[in-house]
Amino acid sequence: MMKYSTSPTPSNYARSASPLPAPANYQPLTSSAARKRYIYLRRLLKFNQMDFDFAAWQMIYLFVSPQKVFRNFNYRKHTKSQFARDDPAFLVLLSVWLFLSSICFALAIGLTTGQTVLFVLYVVFVDFIGAGIVMSTVFWYISNKYMRIDESSPDVEWGYAFDVHINAFFPPLSLLHCFQILLFNSLLISNGFLSCLVSNTFWLASSIYYLYITFLGYSNLPMMQNTRIFLLPLPMLCLVYFGTLLLGWNLSHMLMDFYQYRVF
Repeated sequence: MMKYSTSPTPSNYARSASPLPAPANYQPLTSSAARKRYIYLRRLLKFNQMDFDFAAWQMIYLFVSPQKVFRNFNYRKHTKSQFARDDPAFLVLLSVWLFLSSICFALAIGLTTGQTVLFVLYVVFVDFIGAGIVMSTVFWYISNKYMRIDESSPDVEWGYAFDVHINAFFPPLSLLHCFQILLFNSLLISNGFLSCLVSNTFWLASSIYYLYITFLGYSNLPMMQNTRIFLLPLPMLCLVYFGTLLLGWNLSHMLMDFYQYRVF
């Protein structure tokens, strides 16, 4: 018997001429935030119910066409009365990717076994979970307080704010913890201009990815306005990028020094 995925087919969302079509006629909320959170956390232990294939599809498209990922959030709102994910498969895959990339990163900078364990714990529980909760809460508060069209508009779900953050976190994680490490021993460890150029370009691309995907996430919500505010730091980031090149300030060397300082 053939097994069909319960997730929507990605190609269904590619037919719209608009990058993020304006949604309408959403289903009303049918359960509390606490109930949704309970169901989501309970499913973390049920791997056989997770759609890892669709989560992997989302990871790929966060690099090549992140608009398609957020069209799926619109579909979920129509069918399941919530924007936030109800399937933790993406979070599980991201955690595994973070764990493996952190080990590779630790090996590349020459940490011992004990330092590697401490480094991975820092990255997972401080850089990912801790910072993710803080960033999601800040954006959730700002969007509900200042960016809704009017006070009668529905609130932004905290779970959706967290989903937007982990979506935006994945490309920078891959660029800085994986692809950059492939060049570390051969290029980035040196002090020349080429090393600085490549390293800081990775950082600029990571920052652009994070801001752009965050912008897409909040502009996808029909109750939001002035979401372009998430793109306002981009010109400043470009100026900082060129400034670091002129000063010869290698941002990857700074990150390595910070990581090593934290585990010594």
